[in-house]
Amino acid sequence: MKKALKVIVHTTSALIITFSAIPAIPAVTSAAQSQASTMALSSQEPITSGATLKKYIWNGMRGSKAVSVSVNVIEVDLTNPNVRLDVMTGTNGQFAKRNTVSGMVKETGAVAGVNGDFYNTIAEGVPDGPEIMNGQLMSTPPLGLQGLYSFAIDKNNQPIVDAFTFKGSVTAKDGSTFPLGGVNKTSYWLDDPNSTYGLTDGMFVYTSAFATDSRTNDGVTVPSEILVQNGVIQQIAIDSVLPGLVPPGAMILKTNGKATDYVKQHLKVGDPIKVDYQIVPMDASKTYDTKSFKMMIGGETLLVDEGKSSILTRDVSNFSGYSTVSRTAIGYSKDLKIAYLITADKNSKSDGMTIPELQDAMAKAGVWRGMVLDGGGSTTMVSRPLGDTDAKLVADLQNGVERRVVNGVGVYSTAPKSTVVKGLFARGPEILFLGEKASYQVKAYDEYYNPMDASAMTAQWSSTAPVGTFQGNEFTAAKSGATKLNVVSGQGQASMDVKVIGRDDIASMTVRGSNLILSENETFRLPVIVTTKDGKTREIPPELVNWELNGFQGSVANGVLTVSSLKGSTVAQIIARYDGYSSMLALPVGQEQLWYDLDTKAVLTTSDKAPAETDAHVNIVQDPVTQNKSLELSYDFTKGKGIKAAYALFNQPDGGVKIDGRPEYMKLKVYGDNSLNWLRALVTDANGKAYYLDLANPINWTGWRTVSLDFSDSKPAYPITLKGIYVANPEQGQDERAPKGKIQIDDISFVYPGTMPALSNNQVKLTVGNRKASVNSQTMTLEQAPVIINGNTMIPVRFAAEALGAKVIWDGNERKVTLLRGGKMIDLWIDSPDLIVNGQRVTAEVAPKIMNNLTMVPLRIIAENMGWKVSWDQKAQLVTLQ
Repeated sequence: MKKALKVIVHTTSALIITFSAIPAIPAVTSAAQSQASTMALSSQEPITSGATLKKYIWNGMRGSKAVSVSVNVIEVDLTNPNVRLDVMTGTNGQFAKRNTVSGMVKETGAVAGVNGDFYNTIAEGVPDGPEIMNGQLMSTPPLGLQGLYSFAIDKNNQPIVDAFTFKGSVTAKDGSTFPLGGVNKTSYWLDDPNSTYGLTDGMFVYTSAFATDSRTNDGVTVPSEILVQNGVIQQIAIDSVLPGLVPPGAMILKTNGKATDYVKQHLKVGDPIKVDYQIVPMDASKTYDTKSFKMMIGGETLLVDEGKSSILTRDVSNFSGYSTVSRTAIGYSKDLKIAYLITADKNSKSDGMTIPELQDAMAKAGVWRGMVLDGGGSTTMVSRPLGDTDAKLVADLQNGVERRVVNGVGVYSTAPKSTVVKGLFARGPEILFLGEKASYQVKAYDEYYNPMDASAMTAQWSSTAPVGTFQGNEFTAAKSGATKLNVVSGQGQASMDVKVIGRDDIASMTVRGSNLILSENETFRLPVIVTTKDGKTREIPPELVNWELNGFQGSVANGVLTVSSLKGSTVAQIIARYDGYSSMLALPVGQEQLWYDLDTKAVLTTSDKAPAETDAHVNIVQDPVTQNKSLELSYDFTKGKGIKAAYALFNQPDGGVKIDGRPEYMKLKVYGDNSLNWLRALVTDANGKAYYLDLANPINWTGWRTVSLDFSDSKPAYPITLKGIYVANPEQGQDERAPKGKIQIDDISFVYPGTMPALSNNQVKLTVGNRKASVNSQTMTLEQAPVIINGNTMIPVRFAAEALGAKVIWDGNERKVTLLRGGKMIDLWIDSPDLIVNGQRVTAEVAPKIMNNLTMVPLRIIAENMGWKVSWDQKAQLVTLQ
């Protein structure tokens, strides 16, 4: 019987659960561990005159583990008049309108850029530190914080990395003054032991760059606002705020506490008022003409000084300093001529960096003095490839999506227009597959390495080898082999090496999907990945793959599998073929049992949260079109400290729901909110041991998606009890995730393990040189006796394979034999020593041969890869297979 959903908010019990749920991430490296590291230049390419993109591979050790990190460096020649650095701000150069780095680069016409300063992710969207853009002061350093560094370019185009602060005041008509706290600031807390709120009793300036009418309405202070235009007070709102945005050319003074008291006593509408402020160095012995700075951007700690790792000037643990994440940094060379924009990647190909490792990499890249910028999910570098008009991401992002940030550092070309073609080159894919069609372009760049319009250039394309044909600029690959594609345009010409991949070029082919749990009427993408003998990897275009499905009913179109029926299935064999090269994905088919869907099946579900200051709710929601019901779990993590979680708990306070049998997987449909929080399940086993298991880490999608959990990874003692499902926001990297959101959950099911078909346990005996053989002691006569060739025993493959339960398929056109047994597939060709075992190329010492019209194969390599047990009696020359 379906139970009603009940919403209960608990404030204490979840604390114990949650703080056990997500283990802390330990510090994994130290400066000493970085000493044995190396950094090698892997490529470099001009971006524009005076700016070059260099890519490095940093290799080091974390304890006993070797790690490799991709480090990207844009070097900008500050002495080159054809290039400049500047700050990029949000959208349309305004705060509170976050933008991606790609968006800011495109909007401002930059040729490259990286993300910039740290910012409060739950506030309006302004930088923590100072900003000067195009010579205009946009924001100031926060008062009361120590050790924050900034990067600037002065009027002489020389770089500066130093700690700055702010001083300013207003002077009333009566001559009295009051100190200013800053320009365009948002909520922050001081470094004192009491974490004092930084805006208390303060007066702050807001300009039209602050593009929201919520000027740090923080709920902590009672605000008053004063509109000043042309040096005259236009409006005063005591203990309230003025409507609308700050008008262009005007400013609003926002006050609270003692500053509001000053306003009441000394200011009135119509009075003149003098507002004076400037950024100054933290060290009073230094002098900078900050009012003439061309650009300035804030950051956090100093990282490199005098070409080596510096003492950290801030506690870096608050931005996961000792965890391995993506990183962004900025610095300059010893001779003050080169500025460096640096990112270190955390993705499937790169291991990310700790702050000490980043220090090491920066010094190795040539940085004399440098500081950290925001990292993690914010880390982004875009750069315009040579000859292209648009900048592109330099590397895959940590969370897979480009994050909207408050500002960045852009690289701008100031070179004059040129008609001089400096270079011409071809661009397009370097690896093609048989039957693939690919477009190639001719690219041109001028003497300043800026792109030239190649669309008007008449290009003639040709191939040096007959591996395909051109129609215009589209090349169709028809035959495997290497070629050089040549293009002639006007007085210029260019070429590029291209290889058409055939069966003989492949080292391995893999069907991605080993963790799939097949369900009827669902679709699954099946990418087929090829690795060539020279180590290059690429997905085969789906339309070029031929498919064979065994053991279930379904179809594959454009690389997407649709399962129509699993009735009676025990194992699904999914075979992909390209140019005679095969790979198989074998999946046992389990029994799926629906457990919870809110339409036909449900249990009492309640909400819980941790810590007490957070908020969580569960509700039943219904799709207005389909009328389908699902569970909505909403959360608000904006308050509280430490690990935060929002729970949907089942059958509480009775301890959860015991799940029948021994399920192998749990599946559910989740409507994601792209929050980058984690989705986890709370399970206890028969011994009372608690398991906190990832369903999605992170939630990086919007819309419905099926997620699954493999219980075999944690090996619980059955029966298990499902306590609940929850959204978690771990303390490490908390600023990377959305503090508020909601997800929906539907169709929770458990999948019970299927079993591979029972394989033959027959025993086969063969004697070298003797045509007599036996299967389970039953004697029979072979047409060809086993023989020894070059020390390898050759056996008749069909007899032995079929006797041991394998299916044998002969392809006379290719002279190929395919063996299928359970989850194993082997392709072998007559007179070729190469065998394909589940998509992996394996080379035998002796090639298969035809003897007396029978295929003879090398016993040991076949037996090892088919899972046969082999014993050898040297005296009797007897082979026993089982």
